[in-house]
Amino acid sequence: MIKVTLFFNLFGFCYSQNSKIEALYDLDNYIKFIETKNIGIVSNQSSVFFKKDKKTHLVDSLLNRGVSIKAIFGPEHGFRGDLDAGEKINDSIDKRTGIPIISLYGKKKKPSAEDLKGIDVMLFDLQDVGVRFYTYLSTLHYIMESCAENDIKLIVLDRPNPNANIIDGPIMESSSMSFVGLHPVPILYGMTIGEYAKMINDEGWTTKKADLKVIPMADFKREMVLPLKIKPSPNLPNLKSINLYASLCFFEQTPVSVGRGTNMQFQVVGSPNWNNLDFKFIPEPNIGAKNPKHNGKTCYGFDLRKSNFLSSINLEWLIYAYNNSNDKENFFRSGFHRLAGTKNLEHQIKNGISVKKIKETWKDDIIKFKKIREKYLIYN
Repeated sequence: MIKVTLFFNLFGFCYSQNSKIEALYDLDNYIKFIETKNIGIVSNQSSVFFKKDKKTHLVDSLLNRGVSIKAIFGPEHGFRGDLDAGEKINDSIDKRTGIPIISLYGKKKKPSAEDLKGIDVMLFDLQDVGVRFYTYLSTLHYIMESCAENDIKLIVLDRPNPNANIIDGPIMESSSMSFVGLHPVPILYGMTIGEYAKMINDEGWTTKKADLKVIPMADFKREMVLPLKIKPSPNLPNLKSINLYASLCFFEQTPVSVGRGTNMQFQVVGSPNWNNLDFKFIPEPNIGAKNPKHNGKTCYGFDLRKSNFLSSINLEWLIYAYNNSNDKENFFRSGFHRLAGTKNLEHQIKNGISVKKIKETWKDDIIKFKKIREKYLIYN
């Protein structure tokens, strides 16, 4: 039986939700690069200014200042951030502003030269969560490539990473790279999206180096914990789900549910076959999960909402699930290695290797990565 312990915050401190720590608030530091230019914006529902109970989207704020916005580029989950994981999205027109929205999660994931026609500067503002398989990193990669190839300046507005102080997991191997992991980094890489952009650019991971400008946060410290102002995607509703995401996303390529179709997404794990356990939930369609795994079936499992905050990846839940599977041969699906970044993890679990020994196989690569990472850190 897996022991679920009480919640304790193992990190340093949380900043106030009324604070203005995100770089988008430092308008004077980037308006000078865009006020006389035609710009594109990569953003979603998290790109907002908060003032008391009022919120204003970055697009609306810039339009009010007379900035010319040629196009909005939307990542996975769409510009409004309410679509399912993996759901293909078509190009559209923003009803509020009439600006074209070009989908980067539909027919293409990389903007074409035609998409970028007439754009002088690209502004990038997406809330990352510090986990390799979160696809906004891959959107950043392809935006950087397209901007470089079309001589467009790229400005990244930096944001806090709620996992900015954690580095753990196997390094992505080239044979496992896909849109859920394009770079040789661990699952938890401990960098803000601005720091990560600098690393992509200077490590030569794109076809051509971009003309990149990162707008830093003024008062960010790496030990800070981010209380969400707006959830970054439909199935990461709170800080707890983001903390568990690196450990639970493995289950997406298994028969086990992580609570999609409930209001406990990435805070529970369960299966209809674990009926010896007391905790239970029933996945049903909701925003961000139109057809959740085990739709309408009672799943039994573990409620992790009050478990300790993690400072590393937990493999115990995954190993428990495999060991208690009724169909071990088909437990790991074909895309599991793309999430893990390696085919070794599946083999290690099947062979009964302990968590301690599995993590020992990650150590040397993590040490090498930390030396690369150190070159691009902006914050203490």
